[in-house]
Amino acid sequence: MQRRILGIDPGLASTGWGVLNDIDGKIVYIDHGTIITKAGCPRAERLFFIFQSIREIIKKYKPSEAAIEILFFGKNVTSAIPVAEARGVISAAVAEKGIPLHEFTPNAIKKGITGSASADKKQIQEMVRIILGLEKAPKPDHAADALGAAICAVNAAVGIAKL
Repeated sequence: MQRRILGIDPGLASTGWGVLNDIDGKIVYIDHGTIITKAGCPRAERLFFIFQSIREIIKKYKPSEAAIEILFFGKNVTSAIPVAEARGVISAAVAEKGIPLHEFTPNAIKKGITGSASADKKQIQEMVRIILGLEKAPKPDHAADALGAAICAVNAAVGIAKL
């Protein structure tokens, strides 16, 4: 059985995305990138650009499932609000196409990829590179995190990880 998974790391300034195939538990890398919005633009326009961009990625890659990082409120709740808004428009774009959406906490993604919930960005990038058999670590880190979310969806489905 083959599944195509779109992983997403939401953000207002930079939203990472990555696409993988899961062919009977074997992970096959397809593509990754980031959606960048301009800081000077009104927030509504930036959110609409993210929404449209996710729709285009879905149209191009035709994922059967999606995986997204759950918003984690740290010490600065104010900075989390734009990320929550980005996550909302991303979720709407995915729901519009009827695509199931898996959700993982940042710590679950870190643990699922590196074995440690306290892994840093470089460790995640390197482990994603190794898991996917890439020559170079995926950059920027938002794209690596998105690929990590997609990997977690594969692992959770085949019972490798309990996230």
